[in-house]
Amino acid sequence: MEGYFEARRLSTKSAWQEMKRPGKRVATDRSFVVALSRGLDVLRAFHPNDGLLGNQEIAARTNLPKPTVSRLTYTLTKLGYLTPVPRFEKYQLAPSAMSLGYAALANLGVRHLSESYRDQVMRATGGAVAVGGRDRLSMIYFGQSRSELTLGVQLDVGSRIPIATTAMGRAFIWALPNEERASLLRELREHYGSRWPRMRDGIERSGETVAKYGFAISAGEWQDDVAAVGVALKLTDGTGPYAFNCGAPAFRFTEDRLRGDIGPRLVAMVRNIEAALGSVPAQSKKPENKKVKAGGKVARVVEGIR
Repeated sequence: MEGYFEARRLSTKSAWQEMKRPGKRVATDRSFVVALSRGLDVLRAFHPNDGLLGNQEIAARTNLPKPTVSRLTYTLTKLGYLTPVPRFEKYQLAPSAMSLGYAALANLGVRHLSESYRDQVMRATGGAVAVGGRDRLSMIYFGQSRSELTLGVQLDVGSRIPIATTAMGRAFIWALPNEERASLLRELREHYGSRWPRMRDGIERSGETVAKYGFAISAGEWQDDVAAVGVALKLTDGTGPYAFNCGAPAFRFTEDRLRGDIGPRLVAMVRNIEAALGSVPAQSKKPENKKVKAGGKVARVVEGIR
């Protein structure tokens, strides 16, 4: 089939030339293994509900040359991480690849511990409640609670959402240490180009909201018909931060309800999860609002990433 046997026909010289092509990070990081990075990018190209992908589709998603993709899919097949489907000349993730994801989920204690808390907020609000962590310039869900009332939110474990425009992502940004936040904001600026100024303004507003209320809001900024709040989870064991969100179709979660009801509920939930994990005291009531002057510290932080 295409790709699986194609690698055998390529000369050893041309194969090594292609695999040794320097990436952007090689010049500054001699420990960075480009070939490994590219192989992992191929595995990352498979998204939930994708099914099968061919070399051409993988090349488009990874921005790698098709000959490189052919060799990588061949190698990953031999290692048991991809399964070739000759009838369609495509691949699917093999059990060896999926075992990595399940092992990671099993090690995320916050996913299991937070389940009952997420379910409680889901039932009380009618919104979908999820927890996620950073995946490059996205947040990836590793736990979610939803019901028949949240069918409009078509996301599940493994789904990725953008950091810059979502409530979960914005809450995560403002939970980072200063240097890490500045680095991430620079990456976002380079990635989004001309779209960055508008996104930067939304991130700045969310920083002020986080400082004042403890949660970030995204109402129609990621998708026109989705409204959500996000709250970061900080742990003392060196992992994370992670972030939770609670979202629903915009006609059900108005901005007034996000600020007055959903947000405070999610803040209380996350603080109680932190307490259960031994990070902070438990919280049983709505958090007190903090006064924050417009154009204060938050504005100065984002001002540096113009």
